[in-house]
This record gives sequence, C-alpha cells and structure tokens, in this order.
Amino acid sequence: TDGGRNLSLDSIPMGLPMSDPTAWATAMNNLGMAPMGMTGQPLLPDFDPALGMMTGIPPINPMMPGLGIVPPPIPPDMPAVKEIIHCKSCTLFPPNPHLPPPATRERPPGCKTVFVGGLPENGTEQIIMEVFEQCGEVIAIRKSKKNFCHIRFAEEFMVDKALYLSGYRIRLGSSTDKKDTGRLHVDFAQARDDLYEWECKQRMLAREERHRRRLAEERFRPPSPPPVVHYSDHECSVVAEKLKDDTKFSEAIQTLLTWIERGEVNRRTANNFYSMIQSANSHIRRLINEKTAHEKEMEEAKEKFKLALSGILVQFEQIVAVYHSASKQKAWDHFTKAQRKNISVWCKQAEEIRNIHNDELMGIRREEEMEMSDEEIENPSEMKETEESALVSQVEALKEENDSLRWQLDAYRNEVELLKQEQGKASRDEDTTKEQQMKLLQQALQGMQKHLLKVQEEYKKREAELQKVKEDKLKIETLLENLKEQESSTSRVCACSQEKECPVEKTLSNSPVKSEREVLLVGIISTFLHVHPFGASIEYICSYLQRLDSKICTAEVEVLMTRLQNTFRQELSGVGASLEKRWKFCGFDGLKMT
Repeated sequence: TDGGRNLSLDSIPMGLPMSDPTAWATAMNNLGMAPMGMTGQPLLPDFDPALGMMTGIPPINPMMPGLGIVPPPIPPDMPAVKEIIHCKSCTLFPPNPHLPPPATRERPPGCKTVFVGGLPENGTEQIIMEVFEQCGEVIAIRKSKKNFCHIRFAEEFMVDKALYLSGYRIRLGSSTDKKDTGRLHVDFAQARDDLYEWECKQRMLAREERHRRRLAEERFRPPSPPPVVHYSDHECSVVAEKLKDDTKFSEAIQTLLTWIERGEVNRRTANNFYSMIQSANSHIRRLINEKTAHEKEMEEAKEKFKLALSGILVQFEQIVAVYHSASKQKAWDHFTKAQRKNISVWCKQAEEIRNIHNDELMGIRREEEMEMSDEEIENPSEMKETEESALVSQVEALKEENDSLRWQLDAYRNEVELLKQEQGKASRDEDTTKEQQMKLLQQALQGMQKHLLKVQEEYKKREAELQKVKEDKLKIETLLENLKEQESSTSRVCACSQEKECPVEKTLSNSPVKSEREVLLVGIISTFLHVHPFGASIEYICSYLQRLDSKICTAEVEVLMTRLQNTFRQELSGVGASLEKRWKFCGFDGLKMT
C-alpha cells in the first residue's frame, strides 16, 4: 500500500492545458491550494484555503505529501485513500473505499507479468502504456481481442505498483460511452520467461553458496602432514638417532613405517632396518619403566592421601569433642539462645562431614583388605603361574635370540654373496684383503653357529622343564576337580533334604507359568479368546496385548501359549492360499482332562 500510495501521489500529472484557466483553478481547488497562474498571480483572489470542494481534506501547505516531501506513514487501522489519476487520454477514478480489496491469486515465483482485465473496448496499447508506464519500465504488452492484456515489467517490485490500480474505473477522455469505460482488474500472471529468469537467478545463488561453502571448507581444512623423505644412508642414520630420543621417537617411527611400506628393505639395507627395528623394540622397555614409575607415584599419592585423610579425621574428632564438651550443662547454661543454636548447628555439620570422611577412609581400607585377601587366596596358584610365566618368558627370550642370530647369519651370508659378486670386478691387489675378510667372516660364522647350538640346547632344557611344570599343573587340576565333586555331592545331599522339607515349592517351580506377569497374560488372552469363539491369529492377539503394554513381543506370547496345551489349542482354518493358523481357548475341556 505504501508503494501504491507513492505511485499515486508522484504520478499525478499537472499537465492540463493552460488555455483553460477555470479547469486549472478547479484542479487546484480540489487539492485545497490557492489557484496560481503561470506568472504567480492568484487566479481567484477571493479563494479561502480553509474551504475546499472536496470534503474532509484539510488545507495543503508546502510540507504536505505530494509536494516533493516523503509522505508520513499511515496508521495500520486507517485505510489508504486512493485518489483520481489524470492521464493525457484517460482518467482513472478510485473504487469505493468501503469495499473489500480485490482478490488476487497466489504470486508465482519471480513474477514480473500482470494480467489486466476490464479494459475499455476502444482502449489501445498506447493508452495501456500511458497508464502503466507510471508503475515502471514496461518491456512488453500482449493485448487480446477481448478486453484484457498481459503486461511484463522490468523488475518485480513494479508488479506491486501495478496491483495498486486494481479496482479503478477508467474513462477515455470525457466520453460516457460504454465502449470508452471499464473497471480495471489487475492480478498476478504466470509467464515462462519470469519462471526461467527466476530459476536462473536461483541457480546462480546456489552456485555462489556452493563456492562460498567450498572456500569455507578449504579454510577450515587441516593442513596435510609433511612428506616423508626418501630412504638414504644419511637419512637412515638420522632416523636411527631419533629412535633413541624419547622426544623424537614418534616422528622417527612414522618415517620407518613409511619406508617399510614403500618397499625400501632389500639385501643391502636389511641390516640397517634390523638395527632400527631393534632400537624400536628397546623403546618398549623404556615405556614399561615409565609405566612402573607412574604406578609408584600413584601408590605414593594414595598413601599421602590416606595419611592426610586420617589427620583430617583426627582434627574433626577433636572439634566434635569440643562441641560435645561445650554442650554439657556446666558450660551450656552460660551461653545465650543464639549461641546455643549456632553451637548445635555447627556440631551437626561437623559430625556429618566427619562421618562422610570416615566412610571414605573405611572404604579405602576395605578395598585394600579385599585386595590382600584375594592375593592370599590366589598365592599358591599365582606362584605356579609366575614360575610358568618366568619359564615362558625365558623361552621367548631364547627364541628371540635365536631369531636374531639367524637374521645376523642371513645378513653375513648376504654380505659374503655381495663380496663374491664384487670379487670378479675388483683388481688383483684387493684379493688379499678380500680373502682376509672372507676368513674373518667364516670365523664369525663358525662362532655364531656354535653359539646357536648352545642356545638350542638351552631351549630344549627349558622345554623339558616347561613340560614338567605342565604335568604338575594337571595333577593339581585333577585334585581340584575331585574336591569340587565332593562338594557337589554334599550339596546334592542337602538339596535332597530340602526337597523333602518343601515339596510344595518344587511343584510350583515345575508349573508352566513362571511369573505373575505370565499369569496376567494368560488371563487376558483367555478372556480375549473367549470373546472370539472361532479363534484368532497370533498377530491379532499380540496387537490387542500391545495396546496394553508395548513391550510384549509375538515370540513371548506364542511360547507361553504352546506351554499351556490344556488351555490353548492351535488349529488350521481356511483352504489353499487362505490357510491360516488360529488359536482357540480350550480351558473347559482341559479342566475335565486334567
């Protein structure tokens, strides 16, 4: 309405011909202004600005709307007043302000086209352009042979201005013929061009949003890790040094893993890689030592906490003793009522806090006693387990030594093969040195083989000891099983005596209904099937029960009904594809049978 009001006020042309001064004076009089001529002289010297021909319009001053000043806002409860619009070849008269606003259809997306109906029969495109070009730039007018047309504007907001003219009566010139008059009806219109432009705009906005989102993702994406260097002898020595340093171990182990996955291990580099893996294995011992140190610190912290807590409890006991001695009659009578109240409150608070701390300390001591008792119970078996674990660890250590010696042997063999290959290429002067190296290597191999044989003998001895320990363990297990059987026999005798004492409980435990909930289910299902004498399917019964309790499942109900064969019976009904299993209530027959 504000846009329409601005349109009507700004688009009222004052272009009446000056050859007719009375018409000009009439127009000025209608606006409540003193009629002025082109020279600035008043046309009506006796004009009273307080009296206008249009009732209800106050006299106009230069600060009123329509004279180049922005109009003041209209209150929401006051309707917008439409005025007469004068054009060159036609005049537009406003509708009755008491009538409801003209109905419009739902606005299509990106609408720039309006439907204009109720045009005069003698109306031309020039007259339509003259009326609607005041709303904005008109791109095209499609006029029909009948009294309507479609107008397409350049922008969407121009359509709102055009809708303001809906309901106006149009008159061509000063004629009163029916063919020269009509009532305008302006409404939204659907156009393919508008929809296409709107879709293009939406796609452009979506592209911009995707681009903006991609930029934001790239901005918040974490940086890629630095690339791992390629293997070389220099880099290998650097990584080996880093593996020995605790601060740089994680970086070095990642580099080693990447090299192994890339396939950098070959005959030449096998020894270097083995030494790096060995240093990584030695890091495990450092980690275990760190763990034990942290455990010691934690135990020391527990002891400190326990000592501090016991000291706090002693002080609490002393404070509570002070409160109790103050509450005795010798001292209590000398305090005022407020002081007595405070002392009693403080005493209660101190006792509550003392009890809480005492419970906490007792809980810690109880846990320690439980741990000690568990250790005492498990001591004999743990001793054997520790012996076995020690033997197993020794065997594993020997296996590791055996494997390391084998790897060293393989490395020496590789070196020997390399030396043999390089022997033909080298000169005669180096033959002597190579022979010496070969002899040294052979001697080293012989020593390694002897050491290997010793390790294997020790390994066999440890295995024999392990077998002996396992046999002892089996004997102990058999003894434990015999003890358990004796205990079970004694428990059976007790159970038989209990069965003789309470046979009623035994009969109750053998009943098919095991809980109160199942008894309730049986009662509800029996009532339901008694109402349905021709039976009902399990799904129908479960749907009824799930209204009462949603946790009931079909399998549970079916198992319960199959257990109670004297109460419920399953029958097949129907023929062919309509064959269906139905449950029926047979409790009256089952009562006779039982």
